Amino acid sequence: MNTRAISVAPSPEGIPAGARAALASNAAGRNAQPGAPRERSSGPRHLAARWARPAAGLLLPVALLATAEIGVRAGLVQSRFLPAPSELLQTLAELAGGGELARHIGVSLARVLAGFAIGSALAVVLGALVGLSRRAEALLDPTLQALRAIPSLAWVPLLLLWLGIDELPKVTLIAIGAFFPVYLGVTSGIADVDRKLVEVGTMAGLGRLAQVRRIFLPAALPALMTGLRGGLGLAWMFLVAAELIASTRGLGYLLSDGRETSRVDVVLAAILLLALLGKAGDSVLLRIERRALAWRDTHDRRAD
Repeated sequence: MNTRAISVAPSPEGIPAGARAALASNAAGRNAQPGAPRERSSGPRHLAARWARPAAGLLLPVALLATAEIGVRAGLVQSRFLPAPSELLQTLAELAGGGELARHIGVSLARVLAGFAIGSALAVVLGALVGLSRRAEALLDPTLQALRAIPSLAWVPLLLLWLGIDELPKVTLIAIGAFFPVYLGVTSGIADVDRKLVEVGTMAGLGRLAQVRRIFLPAALPALMTGLRGGLGLAWMFLVAAELIASTRGLGYLLSDGRETSRVDVVLAAILLLALLGKAGDSVLLRIERRALAWRDTHDRRAD
């Protein structure tokens, strides 16, 4: 790197102007990323474009539901194998009428949020440690990669023996499921940071913590958010296995109860609720991701 091209005139924030220019060029490159927010327009066209994509996403589910309804009503499919969507709505209404459905959803939601928070927080810490330290990578990463290959159901008997049958093993299993996608997102995001920016930050006098805050964290943000979305998705998947651990409440229990009583409508209703809750959670994280990327880019432009 040609150090003569870097100005030593200090900026108001104490970083040389040349270093700030290099950081600004990296921010400009990030603006071109597919996940970066686009400029919004106003008016009827903007409103139409805003609702066009969600409407297009509903076409396939609505078409499948309509096909299933027609197939069952026409006798092409036996209702004991695939109830009509109208019957599923009636089942959900019956469960919701006595408050049973709300209790199942509330318990499952609390478990997922607790497990996801614990697993993702631990993943961010260990992922940052492994991504920033070669020694930590050599020590921790092989073991974590081996643990990642263990199926979810393989953890169930071990957690039962270690932690009993209360809430702790359920939340722990969900945390295990959420951990690995977030961990991979953090480590890959840090690994993809341009090392020239690190050199410029070092020449600018930035300490390790300042480099993490000013360089590594903003650059790794898209990969981190992708990992969080994947972790939340796996948290919902691990929920079903978790609620097989001596559970009497939750959507996983509702699945098991429907199977034992041969009620396909209850099983499908639970699956539908899991899909809707998972999609809602992913949409929330996607909105947070867009706002975080917009804040990052705005902060970079102000820093220029």
